[in-house]
Amino acid sequence: MDDDSSPPALLPQPPLAPRRGRGAVANVRHRFETLEREAVDDGWAPPAGTPAGARTEVAVERARTILSRNDSPDIPFDRAINPYRGCEHGCVYCFARPTHAYLGWSPGLDFETKLVAKVNAVEALRAELSRPGYRVDVVNIGSATDAYQPIERQWKLTRGLLELLRDTRHPVSLVTKGSAVTRDLDILAKLAELDLVAVYVTIPTLDARVARTLEPRAAAPWRRVEIVRELSSAGVPVGVSLAPVIPFITDDQIEHVLEAAAEAGAQAAFYTMLRLPWEVKAVFAQWLEAHFPDRRGKVLHCIEDLRGGRLNDPRFGDRMRGQGIWADLVRQRFHRAARKLGLSQRRIVLETGLFRPPARSRGGPLPEDGRQMPLF
Repeated sequence: MDDDSSPPALLPQPPLAPRRGRGAVANVRHRFETLEREAVDDGWAPPAGTPAGARTEVAVERARTILSRNDSPDIPFDRAINPYRGCEHGCVYCFARPTHAYLGWSPGLDFETKLVAKVNAVEALRAELSRPGYRVDVVNIGSATDAYQPIERQWKLTRGLLELLRDTRHPVSLVTKGSAVTRDLDILAKLAELDLVAVYVTIPTLDARVARTLEPRAAAPWRRVEIVRELSSAGVPVGVSLAPVIPFITDDQIEHVLEAAAEAGAQAAFYTMLRLPWEVKAVFAQWLEAHFPDRRGKVLHCIEDLRGGRLNDPRFGDRMRGQGIWADLVRQRFHRAARKLGLSQRRIVLETGLFRPPARSRGGPLPEDGRQMPLF
């Protein structure tokens, strides 16, 4: 007779395999977990090779505040808005992935399948802009998670935020790789007339094969170049964010991306080196094993050279550019190409003197020149 008290056998771990339409290969253990988990065969295991489901789920949240502040010398703005937590674009390199650990979710697959919409984003921003001591400066939308990820089509939180910023004449910059940004051209064009907006389109590679695995649900590279063209043609100042540069994966694309962006009408460009904070190290290593097993060691060793012998260097100054010979080579290539193409390496300057608090514009839109309407 079988001994039912014997422990179940451990399941053999299958090799890491790509997931169609997802960046992360699996969920990784996050830094706040207190339990260890391992697979066991209890007789109900699915057949070998059967992929686990990875549907997108959206929860709602009522945010107490919507403006997040930072004092980092590496970032050209001190305030940002992220209307969503998590990002369905699934960019495997995303430095915001570790924030999902604060929710008790994995920075792996959970980050791109368990999303949160801050449903009161517009009301929260209106309250913050109405405070008597509010000081105006450029606010960035999409600094962590993309404000134009696919669920924006349903929730339209980003559009609502832009409408409020337009009505209050508040300067705003956007960073995105989502094609839905062109749906807001009517608002962006109005902001551009008063030098109140700049859009930065992220394009780390023009190689469609690499992009499909690196950023599986973001707009295709050719579409992002067309986004630059559409925005520029409508009078909206556009820059290109070549981020991140990944050794032996996207580093060969620097000049190609800048050439395509300049031809499409981009005015400015900047780049960052790949960053692997916290759990992103494991997510990225799994992705390499699944998609580029032949160069996994080469890529990781180069990252260690860039980061002083580690996979991540959080120090201000070094974290965005890296250090050493390889970092210097990338810097020289980028600057040479940008100068040749006439791309400014400084951020687009926006107007900060036209702001009117929301309470003063309840009667309707402000005049086109941004002046306060007379009381009598």
